[in-house]
Amino acid sequence: MAARRLHRQAAPSARERTPPAMIKAIPIRLVRPGMWFHRLGGDGTHPVFVRHSFLLTAQEVDVLRRGGVEDILIDTARGLDCPDWPPPDSPADAHAIDAQDASDDFNQPPAAPASDAPGANAPSDAAPEPAAGEDFAAAAAPTESIADGADQASGMQTPAARRSQRTIEAELRSAQKLCFAAKEKMVELFGEARMGRAVSPSAVEPLVEEISASVIRHPDALISVARLKRHDDYTYLHSVAVCALMIALARQLRLPDAQVREAGIGGMLHDIGKAAMPLQVLNKPGALTDDEYRIMKAHPVRGYEMLKEGGGASAAALEIALHHHEKFDGSGYPHGLAGEDIDLLSRMGAVCDVYDAISSNRPYKKAWSPAESVRRMAAWKGHFDPQVFNAFVKSIGIYPVGALVRLQSEHLAVVTEQNESSLLTPRVRIFYNARKREPVFMREIDLAAPSCADRIAGIEAADAWNFPQLEKLWMPG
Repeated sequence: MAARRLHRQAAPSARERTPPAMIKAIPIRLVRPGMWFHRLGGDGTHPVFVRHSFLLTAQEVDVLRRGGVEDILIDTARGLDCPDWPPPDSPADAHAIDAQDASDDFNQPPAAPASDAPGANAPSDAAPEPAAGEDFAAAAAPTESIADGADQASGMQTPAARRSQRTIEAELRSAQKLCFAAKEKMVELFGEARMGRAVSPSAVEPLVEEISASVIRHPDALISVARLKRHDDYTYLHSVAVCALMIALARQLRLPDAQVREAGIGGMLHDIGKAAMPLQVLNKPGALTDDEYRIMKAHPVRGYEMLKEGGGASAAALEIALHHHEKFDGSGYPHGLAGEDIDLLSRMGAVCDVYDAISSNRPYKKAWSPAESVRRMAAWKGHFDPQVFNAFVKSIGIYPVGALVRLQSEHLAVVTEQNESSLLTPRVRIFYNARKREPVFMREIDLAAPSCADRIAGIEAADAWNFPQLEKLWMPG
């Protein structure tokens, strides 16, 4: 099997090649520390470039598994064998490796950290560095609950105590299935609304319960998955994402359980009024004209009317549908309400709606990164309730899952999981040396670990680095 190779060097001579009988392809579930990693299995490619030919440690095995690698080639002459593979009933040569494919021409040392490297010629998004994150960290400092006594009334546990033992990877896979089911339901609901049929919150209540359970287990998972929308999915998955964001925010504010549920239902149905908008306006690939914008601004009122006519909608769901486009300074629509004249859940809806919109690819606008979206929203004075926005930042993190960051070591990494005790020190997956402009062996580090000397220096733009499918670095395959 001739493998496609990245950065291939000159092929070694025949005597330098590893004898084929010593190279074995094994599934990732059987990989153990002490085995000699020869190269990736299959065609030898992966979204993350890794070095080849080295002795596997426990950490490196974990990284390979987290990275979605399915199988690898091991060299049994230089490390541990896998006596249980191939199975006894498989053909003797079923897993033999061609000698031509068994070279060590990828035997490159890992890129060394470059703590003092300036990285002057590497691209950057030129945004002010929340690096140190002082701006956001101060904004998101612990505050008293918005709801008086709500933390006691809800009987909520701490976030750490609420989480199950399910890993973030397992939750991401579950979130993918849940998003698909929720999208199908919203497609059905919007279709019925377009035909003039009644819209009842009871239709989405089971989905909201499932979304709430996912958010409790791992707040980052569903929110991150729902952000990855195609243009034609946007309207439907936007509702799912806002539902999850509303639940996470409500829990961050320590609202009573009943209000958390109302926040989720309201988030799921907040844009139902778009079902009454002309499709040529709703799905227009370019900027709206003034007339088209006036048409779209009617969707909150239409959504309110549809939910009220359908019956069964709570006052909270009606408020969210009607007022999620109001701004804290009174410059929003449809009624120009300001401050606390806007219902709390509607103020929450305004934050969640905008965040998901600007961090998602829409027909007329390319998404900003999660971290860039948070940074920009923080600069919009008067748009959001400051207390609600600060809680929102705490709920998703300064550096949300999927954010591309530059470390002080001049490595690029994606955020894979939040650290609940510190917004500035999430878990990240390193994959690229920014100074040397080359891939490195993918590894995951916990920036909060006492032994970790690295930290985030700033956010980066994936487009500037030509990383078109960055989600493959943190989403399970």
